[in-house]
Amino acid sequence: MYWKKKEDVVVIKAVIFDFDGTLADTLPVCFLAFESVFKKFDNREVTSEEIKAMFGPSETGIIRENLKNNKYDEAIELYYEIYKERHDNFVQHNEDINALLILLKTKGYKLGIVTGKARRSLDISLDCLGLHNFFDVIITGDDVKFPKPHPEGIYKALEYLGVLPNEAVFLGDSDADIMAGKKANVLTIGVHWLPNYQTIDFNVQPDEVYKSINDFINSFSVKKVK
Repeated sequence: MYWKKKEDVVVIKAVIFDFDGTLADTLPVCFLAFESVFKKFDNREVTSEEIKAMFGPSETGIIRENLKNNKYDEAIELYYEIYKERHDNFVQHNEDINALLILLKTKGYKLGIVTGKARRSLDISLDCLGLHNFFDVIITGDDVKFPKPHPEGIYKALEYLGVLPNEAVFLGDSDADIMAGKKANVLTIGVHWLPNYQTIDFNVQPDEVYKSINDFINSFSVKKVK
């Protein structure tokens, strides 16, 4: 895959993705689960925007840092219960995402996920959507000390994949994603190609922004990795 920036042509060997809002339209079920937790344990209503402002740590971290009630373990279990039970109702299979992953995998690119999600919720989503077998590396919020916008997760993915920063591209839907990518010195792609995403206007400018998966594919010259 060749990514063109100005007059430079950069050879890409690895494509690393954020998950929520990038590979899967999971934000609505995340919001529902958090809303239910805060309503039951704190008796307070939280909006989607308030929940977005909490993003960074994993779901368990968000609950432990923001819940006033100290029944954290019970609250965390309720979150996962709702997330799993309502996943199929809220999160649809996306054939374009599947086609993109199949294309990249077929052409020999190394694929990864770097997400703030906990491993438990990510596994639920990957199982429900049939996406488990595409990725060479998965770094979750449980695997890092510092969440995005810190680049730790991307660094870990690059090391595992055995690629240099200039051989990788990171795709995400939030300012934290883009900032983490820039700090890791990888190419950054902002995406608005799913119905729900975290950042409407990027305050940290990505190298490119795409609102269509097909536009993203067409912007690259795709060749089989040698």
